[in-house]
Amino acid sequence: MEKGKIVAIITGAISLLLAIGYLILVQLLDLRGEMIPAPTSILWYLSM
Repeated sequence: MEKGKIVAIITGAISLLLAIGYLILVQLLDLRGEMIPAPTSILWYLSM
């Protein structure tokens, strides 16, 4: 195989692994449930 083909295959494999890892991370974060906003009264005290 040519060197360019090997680099392309390795780069493609890394790209696929990153994409799959990202999708798994998003799914895990989504399983945590609905995001509840922080209470605004506490944020007001912290900003003082």
